[in-house]
Parts: sequence; C-alpha cells; structure tokens
Amino acid sequence: MNTAICETLFEDMGLTMPKNKIVIKLGGGLITDKSQYKLVREERIQSVCKIISKMIKNDDSIILVHGAGSFGHLEAKKWHLSRGNSIEIIDEQRLAVKNVRNDMIELNNYVVKYLKEFGIEGISHPPSKWANGLGPQFNGDITKLGDEKKDTIQVTFGDVVDVHSEREFGILSGDDLMVRICKEIPGITHCIFLLGDAEGLLTKPPNEEGSELISLWSNEQEITGRHESSQDVTGGIFLKAESASKIAQNVANVWMIDGRKPERIAELVQTGNTIGTKVI
Repeated sequence: MNTAICETLFEDMGLTMPKNKIVIKLGGGLITDKSQYKLVREERIQSVCKIISKMIKNDDSIILVHGAGSFGHLEAKKWHLSRGNSIEIIDEQRLAVKNVRNDMIELNNYVVKYLKEFGIEGISHPPSKWANGLGPQFNGDITKLGDEKKDTIQVTFGDVVDVHSEREFGILSGDDLMVRICKEIPGITHCIFLLGDAEGLLTKPPNEEGSELISLWSNEQEITGRHESSQDVTGGIFLKAESASKIAQNVANVWMIDGRKPERIAELVQTGNTIGTKVI
C-alpha cells in the first residue's frame, strides 16, 4: 500500500505511522530491590518513563514488559510456586498465587503512574487474565499488545498464570513474553532488555574483578553468570540471554543495556549504537 495512503488511514483512525516499533523489558532488578519484599525503585521507573515519553512524542511505537522483582520472586520462592501444586502446602500456595498476582498489579500501577505523569496512557494486560501455560509456548493471544494508538503504550509483565494440568499454576516470565511478542507482532524494529546491575552481558558477574562488557554476543559464546536462586524463580541472566538469542532470529536490533542510564535507549534508536550488548 502507498505510504501516503497508509499515513492518511492512520490519521483517520487517530493513529500515527511509527518511525520505530520497539519492545522494552524493564528488568525486575532494575525497578525493585530484589532482596527486599516489595521495595520499588520509583526514581528508576520515572527516569525510564521520561525517555519513553519523548520517544512516543517522536512517533516511535513502544510495547512495555516488566519483571516482577521483589513483588513476585520472594513470595513465589517461599511457596515454591514455580514447581506448581504441592499437595502438603496447596492451601498456602493458592493464597500466595492470589497475593503475587495482586502484588504484580500493584507494581504495574507504578509503571502506569509514571507513564501518565509524562502524558502517556499505559494499557495493562495482566497475563493471569489472558494467558495460561509456561515458557514461550504458553497459550494466549499476544496480538492485543500490538494495538497502536497515539500517546498510548500496551504494558504486560511476568506473572503467576494458570496451568491446565496437575501443576495448576506456574510462573510465566517476562522474558518468555518478550519472545512471543517479537515473534508474533509484525514490524518490530528493536528489542531492548534493560538491566539493573550491569551495562550489558559481562564476561563475569557484575562487581567481580576482571568483569568486562561483551559488546557483541551470540548463543555460540558461553557466558558466566550468577543466578541468585534465593531471589529469582525464573532463569535470571541465562534465561534473558537465551530469550534474546531467540528474538534475534526475527529482530535485527536486540540489545541488553543498563536501565540505570535510560538515555542509552534513545541513543540506540537514533544512532544504531550505544554502550551495551548487541545480541546476534
């Protein structure tokens, strides 16, 4: 279809032709202190939302996914929610499922609040209401996250979802959501994972002597990381890297960058490069 005709149709529908279509993941360790129950880092959410709002005003289209951090992982770890139904503690587990889902909506409200502060409407899609099953092959219509309208962003997050088997429930990671979004929603130009403790993928865990940034990474390269199993009930940096590698099969620009420096998001989109790790 002629570009001018497309633009006219978008305008008639109250839409704009996006310059770029970007999927951004706010890591749980970026927006919360994962070691303390429900401690949100509001200033980090605010600074990312400020950059995102400028990009939206510049006619970029953004889909936002966020992790659970201490709003999900600690309670899920305590009651072994990632393993599914455990008969001896099932009553406590079912209560924990409800609590984690409520906590995730509470965390999501912080994200939506700061988007609104900068004039952007965040439309939330809690996975517990529309998805079931685990891993990137979960069941659920991801295409609703591709809806585009001026000054709006579709938002979803890692969550405890139903599993239609003896497991009963399980944890659907935000990284798995990223894989499906980038596979099934057409036109994605960038996929960006915002980390909370590093500039990108590193040769060693952050703060370890000799740790250096890997500027270009493929899944043929081994990574040495630290999975904080006391805090994290998904796969940590390893799942993130695996998910990014899958996404890179469909999306040309897949990056892991430091979410504490959100100006790098804009730099990447504008120039094609920034400090971080490009996944190929």
